Amino acid sequence: MSYRVILGGYAAIGGLLCILFAKLSPGVEATKPKTERTGRFGLHRSQKVVMRLSALFTLDAFAGGFIIQSIIAYWFHVRFGADLSTLGSIFFGANLLAAISALASAKVAKRIGLVNTMVFTHLPSNVLLILIPFMPTLPLAAALLLLRFTISQMDVAPRQAYTMAVVAPDERSAAAGITGIARTIGAGISPAIAGVLLSHPALLGTPFALGGVLKVVYDLLLYRSFRRYTPPEGGGCNR
Repeated sequence: MSYRVILGGYAAIGGLLCILFAKLSPGVEATKPKTERTGRFGLHRSQKVVMRLSALFTLDAFAGGFIIQSIIAYWFHVRFGADLSTLGSIFFGANLLAAISALASAKVAKRIGLVNTMVFTHLPSNVLLILIPFMPTLPLAAALLLLRFTISQMDVAPRQAYTMAVVAPDERSAAAGITGIARTIGAGISPAIAGVLLSHPALLGTPFALGGVLKVVYDLLLYRSFRRYTPPEGGGCNR
């Protein structure tokens, strides 16, 4: 019964969000300039860069799908026998740390730039992710997970800000939609693969390693592609 209450509450909050978004006026949209011709998907001059970012974000989301919280919770339960109350405490702390780090990311980005913040906070968090299945005890594995969450979400706000900076104001809604869909597609595929891996005891820790390695590849590709790219709408995004 308690699970039904939780699911019902989640659905109710989603319905409330739909109502709130439906009440937004067209005034939230940027005015379309008369000098630009809108191309495919609502983009014009930024089509190439948005597609490059979308491909990278798909890879990142695909990697993240291997280590969604339900999979991590299952791994902790199978590997260490963690009960529901222990798992609840772990993820309460993890999400709280993630929220705090997201607030801190703005100050970091102001000092070192958006791309550097995205990469230099993401890389060490992915190394920690890879190390989690090698921990011999529940406290050590939980501590490493919590340490990862202190920096793992610091790339989210800079990523969204950078996406908005590399496109013209009237392309921002389209760019957000395209990159959002790309991430959703990537994240929707990998959990099924992770489920297959988790069904084999010898491969129980593989989702952590695979997700972490793919995220490292994403970080390196992102840095290589955009470290010298200066967004036309956001000078100072890089350092």
